[in-house]
Amino acid sequence: MTTADVLLVALGAVAVGAGFRVVATRHVVRAGLWLVVTLGAVAGMYLVLAAELVAWVQVLLYVGAVVVLLLFAVMLTRAPIGPGADLDRPGWAGGLVGAGAAVGLGALFVDGYRWHQVASPTVGTADRLGTEVFRHWVLPFEVLSVLLLAALVGAIVVSRPAGER
Repeated sequence: MTTADVLLVALGAVAVGAGFRVVATRHVVRAGLWLVVTLGAVAGMYLVLAAELVAWVQVLLYVGAVVVLLLFAVMLTRAPIGPGADLDRPGWAGGLVGAGAAVGLGALFVDGYRWHQVASPTVGTADRLGTEVFRHWVLPFEVLSVLLLAALVGAIVVSRPAGER
């Protein structure tokens, strides 16, 4: 095992452990903070794989924007931040669904790759990436930005008292 393999396994363990804490915690804000740890570990895995651009996009978009938007939405809607009685459900149903999803994804990977080594694609450049993003993916990017803006404005409107509307 190389150093990169050890780092990938360690960061993968951190990501899986923090991901479990995201769904296992009963505090919404703590779940958001565990999500930051999970997404940061994934960005670390991208760095180990020498995909620096993808790692920084992960940090800027997901950790910097989505999690902050989630935390602002929780705070602006005045949702209960502590443990809630509606979260006390039996865990066996979620465990069963999670196990079924894991088995299904494992079968999909085995069937898709058949344990063969996949050839590496040609190395891209920042110029090629920029061309692809700004020629073919501009509309989805702009739609996503409008959607996030609408969600933030909606959270602000919902959080205002009834007399101010």
